Amino acid sequence: MQLYPLTFHPILKERIWGGTKLQSHLHKAISSETTGESWEISTVPNDISVVNLGALEGKNLNELIDLYPEAILGASVVTRFGKQFPLLLKFIDAKEDLSIQLHPNDELAQKRHNSFGKTEMWYVMQADITSRLIVGFKKAITPEVYLQHLEQKQLLDLLQEYPVKAGDVFFLETGTVHAIGAGVLIAEIQQTSDVTYRIYDWDRVDAEGNSRELHTDLALDAITFKPTNSKITYESRINDITPVVSCPYFVTQQLVLEGNFHWKQSKDSFTVFMCVSGSFELLYNGEKYVYSKGDTVLLPACIAEIQFHGTATLLEISI
Repeated sequence: MQLYPLTFHPILKERIWGGTKLQSHLHKAISSETTGESWEISTVPNDISVVNLGALEGKNLNELIDLYPEAILGASVVTRFGKQFPLLLKFIDAKEDLSIQLHPNDELAQKRHNSFGKTEMWYVMQADITSRLIVGFKKAITPEVYLQHLEQKQLLDLLQEYPVKAGDVFFLETGTVHAIGAGVLIAEIQQTSDVTYRIYDWDRVDAEGNSRELHTDLALDAITFKPTNSKITYESRINDITPVVSCPYFVTQQLVLEGNFHWKQSKDSFTVFMCVSGSFELLYNGEKYVYSKGDTVLLPACIAEIQFHGTATLLEISI
């Protein structure tokens, strides 16, 4: 089988805090006005991405990795993770504030949930004028102070809030208390995990009057009780690869494309491109592939080079 740039049917998730920007901004075929997430590439159990175009249409990502592990993932990724796709790529639309939450590290997640931990990053694609992100504590605190403020519903007094705009980037290590604020549309890159410890949900209830489950006890020994330097500064460069975030779980770079760009694979890894603005074409093996804002493309590791053309901002993600 000749592998090619792969795209997948988005896996759309209704959320109590979701809205309609996934449709209005990213052209996703949402079915409700509370659609909060589009899982672009996933191998989370029961949410396996399925190829939507080309000779492999209808095959899911796990099937392809089982058939062509090194060609898709890269030999070094297979050595480290086996036949597992180690990332989950999403777009998130927060019409309302998400819960205040955190994610456990690999050790805790493996012990409690047989899962990876959840180190993640956010790239802000659009933000309303008053929007903000909540990330980390303002100063180091004790668990006792945290629990006191949580009980008194004053947790927000301890947390750092950041006004945000398009292009802002935040890197969240496991244990970092955080929440995406209302009015923010983001691209999220994370480890393959759906483990979240929710610690405060603004006292809201669903249509049946039920509150969502909180995980106060589980969260307590997973929290980082000190400030974090989560906001990332980087320098965009036209028709060049700009480093943004590098961690043991993923490397994210930015490509601001204007016209033509010849891309070469620089490591033994798959590469994902998330289009966060504009539109572009890929030329590979005599074929042209056309994409626009909101599209996510998986380049198998066996693709050594490719030609870009267009006007777009892309996130390049690899291991």
